[in-house]
Amino acid sequence: MNIKLINIKRIFFLPLISVIFFTGCYDLDIQPKNTITDEDLMTNEAGMDIYMARMYSYMPFEDFKYMAQWGITYNAWLGAFGIEGTGEALNRDGICTAFTGEDTPYWSQAFSLVRDANYLLENLPKYKNNFKEETYNHYLGEAYYVRATVFYAMAKRFGGIPLVTKVIKYPAELDNLEVPRSSEKETWDQILADYDKATEFMQTTSPKTGYSNKYVALSFKSEAMLYAGCVAKYNETVSGRLTGFGLKTGVRVMGFADNEWQDASKKYFTEAYKAAKKVMQDGKYSLYKKKWSPTDREAQYQNMVDMFSDLTSPENIYVKEYQYPTMTHGFDAYNAPFIFRAPLSSGTCPTLDFMELFDGFNRYSDGTIKVTDGTSNTNGNYLMYDTPLDFFKNAEPRLRAYVIFPGDVFKGKEIEIRDGVYTGSAPVKPLFTDYSYANAGTLYQHLSSYKSSPKTLYLSPNSGTSQELVVYNGDTITASGANGPFYANGEACLTGLYCRKWLNPDPSFEAGEGKSAQPFILMRYAEVLLNAAEAAVELSLAGVASPDGDDLLQVATNAVNQIRERAGASLLTSSITSNEIGRNIVRKERRKELALEHKTKWDLRRWRVWHYDGRDGFWGEVRNKDLYSSSSSFRFRGLYPFFSTATNKYFFDAHFQAVSQKTFSYNILDYYFAIPSGEVSKSAVIDQQPNR
Repeated sequence: MNIKLINIKRIFFLPLISVIFFTGCYDLDIQPKNTITDEDLMTNEAGMDIYMARMYSYMPFEDFKYMAQWGITYNAWLGAFGIEGTGEALNRDGICTAFTGEDTPYWSQAFSLVRDANYLLENLPKYKNNFKEETYNHYLGEAYYVRATVFYAMAKRFGGIPLVTKVIKYPAELDNLEVPRSSEKETWDQILADYDKATEFMQTTSPKTGYSNKYVALSFKSEAMLYAGCVAKYNETVSGRLTGFGLKTGVRVMGFADNEWQDASKKYFTEAYKAAKKVMQDGKYSLYKKKWSPTDREAQYQNMVDMFSDLTSPENIYVKEYQYPTMTHGFDAYNAPFIFRAPLSSGTCPTLDFMELFDGFNRYSDGTIKVTDGTSNTNGNYLMYDTPLDFFKNAEPRLRAYVIFPGDVFKGKEIEIRDGVYTGSAPVKPLFTDYSYANAGTLYQHLSSYKSSPKTLYLSPNSGTSQELVVYNGDTITASGANGPFYANGEACLTGLYCRKWLNPDPSFEAGEGKSAQPFILMRYAEVLLNAAEAAVELSLAGVASPDGDDLLQVATNAVNQIRERAGASLLTSSITSNEIGRNIVRKERRKELALEHKTKWDLRRWRVWHYDGRDGFWGEVRNKDLYSSSSSFRFRGLYPFFSTATNKYFFDAHFQAVSQKTFSYNILDYYFAIPSGEVSKSAVIDQQPNR
């Protein structure tokens, strides 16, 4: 289903209650010309198109026009993905911060949209006879879907919220004007009920472009119920239990009671599983494999590049369309490689930590990617490569579709990425003796090989705009090539890798602010498969019988293998097991497949792992503990290519972010955003989060 709200957007009208103040003498029987009435909107399909357009214009969708730091402001300025301390990517700006809140809290605007949905539910029945029954029912389903999605967006930020399920009339008694926060359990139960109503009333096919349908609601229901099930279960695993009561009302606005969390988690995981399986069993959607080949890795890579721009993809369940010049975004203007900067670049630079999730690399015993022939990156000699791209020759095609590797081609040009030139003798020893987190602030320009005379390491300097030059084979080359990293420029390949996912690959396309028109896939079939897999494993862990009689662990295994096959990754050779290892296989696959789609930051929150994830390896994997922080602070690493003049080859160094350094911090308290202080201070019934 494609959302295509191009000609009708940001329409302001008063279909609800018009309050008009008059002075002097007016004929009150004359309808003001600038007022649109219920009769204008709710008696015909054209009017309902306008009503739907307004609601969808304000939906809390996270696409190109969502930035975690800004919040839901529908603003594409500096748009970048995965830069919220998830380990997916890094960015040069202050917007590259841990996801502990949003500058614009999703509160007041949420209730405005809820009011539109409630008003439709309460008033459309007056005009039921104007529509065919299936059309009328679908409009009701849309209203339930909108309300469920808004409540879901609020619940994953705040926990228990005011469940406003009817239009509040004005003027009204004070007791009726304010709705206190419900418990977190009541909130998730309401979201479940609203998604169920939506799927009951909606048509299986969107009646018009821009409308939703039953499968969209089922897919988002599966995602929301996974979130609910995880909150109910994993709040209990956080030190001291993550739960608490509001001071004003005594309502459990965070977490679940100790006698209800187990049943609640089982219920929500069951609902997530059933919703996902319904989408899978009805067969309307499938994984995108138009160019896929089981034996051609180049075809597998190109297939995954194409799937994010093909509006005819059978994988697309819910898509936000853009169209130049009426409705655009600026993703290319902020995220393309440096040589294409217009006006900025490099906003999404994937990390080495992210890359290490993928198959196709030799590794040390601790699981980190191998860059030397020794037992760690502190000993042995650097491995040498004729070209930088040779390092990635066995990498998953999926990773190559998401990340621009050094030396790969984008928009018809080779992307030269180089951190420096080494003119010392071969074999080349590790540049540092200490790669620990404690030594993360020691950079390449601090090395004696860079500062000594004669020097053997050439880099971009810390200040200024010029690069150091090296004479090699009678020619002069720049230390950091065309795309950096540049030490004096925080927008040039901060990590040694660029984002490819979502960028327009057409060589004829000239990027610029407000010139991009790629669609954004808000929900796709791969996520439904992963939802089913995760819910299946969680149900198995809880000892719950399969809701549909299928083998839960086989469902999970099949789903993961479908995705891995399409990705060009190694298939699982045995069934996923009913333990943490099995659960983490599914989680890891989700982090890989849905990377850079505004999904990971919510997954890390609902799994309640963010306060330690990134410090000791992902989910307890055995890693070199020296690489990680023992406090709430953490950093991420880059993979930096260097050219050796002695060998005429390239080597790579794994190092904490060496340009525009960022330190992140995440604490248990951050799993719930603070309620806007203004809402708390002016209300007798709106509770702030416990311990805030």
